[in-house]
Order: sequence, then structure tokens, then C-alpha cells
Amino acid sequence: MTAAAIQALSVAGVSHAYGTRKALDDVSLTVGQGRFAALLGLNGAGKTTLLSLITRLFDTKSGSIAVLGHRIDRAPGQALRQLGVVFQARTLDLDLSVRDNLLFHAALHGIAGRAARDRTAAVLAGVDLADRARDKARNLSGGQMRRVEIARALLHQPRLLVLDEPTVGLDVASKLAIVAQVRTLVRDLGVAVLWTTHLLDEIEPSDDVAILHRGRLMAAGLVSDVVARTGTASLGSAFAALTGGARDVAA
Repeated sequence: MTAAAIQALSVAGVSHAYGTRKALDDVSLTVGQGRFAALLGLNGAGKTTLLSLITRLFDTKSGSIAVLGHRIDRAPGQALRQLGVVFQARTLDLDLSVRDNLLFHAALHGIAGRAARDRTAAVLAGVDLADRARDKARNLSGGQMRRVEIARALLHQPRLLVLDEPTVGLDVASKLAIVAQVRTLVRDLGVAVLWTTHLLDEIEPSDDVAILHRGRLMAAGLVSDVVARTGTASLGSAFAALTGGARDVAA
């Protein structure tokens, strides 16, 4: 298989249960290199469970997951080196400076000294926060904290970035800034993105989308193709048609 043919993310036949409750049921999807892919579903659809499996917070017991061709159950080190993660919950140390939060994370990845300092400066510049490097994290706004978390996820130069509902709790301006920042990464750096959301306005017609409902994948492909296959006029209408009338995704 050529490098160009390898998917940034490949999920094949993945199921997961919490006791007797099945959270994911035979889910298969891919994210191409340099693509922005949205995982769309209501709260409880299984989005966070899938990201927990991709990031190895949970072990995969049914099916397989590969990052840039590396199976996470067989070559976890190689897979996770290609993966950057932004969790829904805030994970910065509020008592450390922005710079020190990133330097600590760099050390976890074996990046130290001049390389760590240079990468920290570069990723902070990339999210327009170079001027806040010495500020304590607690003094940032919610949107700025999220941008620092994105910068931190990019320190080890991953090829796939996964973000779990990254705009939850942000005001409209901050939300728009975060979406634009991540799309810039896709365009300028060729990073692949899996972006989980329940917000339709975060998804563009040229994006890939995977619709997850009650643990099952209902459709996947280009937004325009999913809409066409359902014979509807919009992604919101397609979502409702595929999920039996569920309309709690936000326009």
C-alpha cells in the first residue's frame, strides 16, 4: 500500500459495551490524509466512546483501529505518535504558565531543551497566542484555553488530530475562531482532523461526515453525497431522515 493510499484513521467493525449496554455497534469509518471529517451525533450517540477507543483510553475488544496504517492494539507507540488529541474537558494545569504547560507535555513526548522551546514558540504562534506564553493558564478565556490545548496537541507534529466537542461552552466568537483555526491546520499543514460535534454549523458541504446514532453508523461520506443519498435538501434534514426524525442537533 502506498503512503498516499494509507488512511489517516481507519476504524473497522468496532463495537463496545458498558456491561449490557452497547455503546458502539459494528462501526466502520475512515478519515483521509489532509481531510476534515466531522463525526455528527446527539449526546449519547457514542462519539466520546469511539474517541476513547481511538486514543486507547479504552482497549479495543471488537474490530480494529489504525492510525496512519499502525494498528493501535499491535503498534500502540507508532500509532499514538501520529495522533494529537483535544478532549472535551479542560486539561491544562491552571497554575502553570501557558509555556510551561506545553513544555511539560513536550517532555512527555521525549522532546527537551532547545527543540522543546522552539516547538512551543512555533505552535503558540500558530494559534496566535505567542504574547500569552508567560501568562498563567487560569488567566485565559475559555477560547484561549482551547487554542492552547490545540497547540499542545500539535507539539509532537502528529498527522491526525482528534477533537471531542471542542467548542462546548464557548461563546459564538470563540467557537468560530476555533473552527477556523483547525481548518487552517488542515489547509496549511495537511493535518487530518476528526471533529466530533452535534452542531451543524461547524460542518461545511466539502467536509466528510459520519453520522452516528445510538451507537450505529448511519451514513458516511462527503456531506453533499450523504444529503443526495437521502434525497433531502440539507445535512440537518438528512440527519433527521437517517435517525428516524431526531432533530436535536443544533443548526
